[in-house]
Amino acid sequence: MKQFLAEIFVWWSGQTWGTRLFTRLHGVYVGTDEAGNRYFEERTGPRRWVLYNGYAEASAIPPGWHGWMHHRVDVAPSEESYKPRVWEKPHQSNLTGSALAYRPDGSLLNKGERPRVTGDYDAWSPE
Repeated sequence: MKQFLAEIFVWWSGQTWGTRLFTRLHGVYVGTDEAGNRYFEERTGPRRWVLYNGYAEASAIPPGWHGWMHHRVDVAPSEESYKPRVWEKPHQSNLTGSALAYRPDGSLLNKGERPRVTGDYDAWSPE
């Protein structure tokens, strides 16, 4: 029952009934990425969309699919052999707000002390 109500009202944790109906009536399956996100395009128009595997987070779309979603390329990565460049790192979605987020030294959320000020910096003080 909880999953049924979530599909009706909650858009951020998966597809809603409206998205499911639109996908069934107008969508053509294009492919799936390594994270399990499924990509579709409209039969009669230029519209493209993704059904996320988990929460709807735009940074979860890898670079190859991002170009296809934004009409930068016409061929989907599933229809060609997309090879990342040797200098490209593996795709990682945005971790802001999670326990794995980057917290530099001196951050209030990071353990430890702020690094001491060196001789090339003088703190401003109102006089």
